Amino acid sequence: MRRLATVASSGLGIGFAPWAPGTFGSLLGLLIGCLLLDHGHAPLAAGIVIASVIGLIAIPRTGRATEDPGWIVIDEVAGQMIALLGLPYLTGSGVLLAFLLFRLFDIRKPWPISLADARHDALGVMADDWIAGVFVLVILLVLRQIWPGVGL
Repeated sequence: MRRLATVASSGLGIGFAPWAPGTFGSLLGLLIGCLLLDHGHAPLAAGIVIASVIGLIAIPRTGRATEDPGWIVIDEVAGQMIALLGLPYLTGSGVLLAFLLFRLFDIRKPWPISLADARHDALGVMADDWIAGVFVLVILLVLRQIWPGVGL
């Protein structure tokens, strides 16, 4: 059971990349999210729920739920997909902006992301990335209002 939890939490092993595992986890979320968003926002939302539930169940079963080790990237997968909800449809510039902003917030962890990150449980591991994704979602929605028709 622990092995399955580790595989799920690590994004099918992507979290064991020798460098920048969070970035690779975000790229996995970007890939899955783009595939889902290509079919609409409802499939993307379903993917977010599925990734989140997998994370909340799998992380405690890894035996590492009291910390956020770099190899656990299911949180980046879910958070990155949340960020993509701010796009009306797929464009290269929109996807790139969603990715870069998500990585910025995930790495810098401004308040209240830092509050969630301070929790020492599976919810804390997941929640900081959910909040980072929501930050990006809001920014993309605001940019869409400022520049309508751009397709961010």
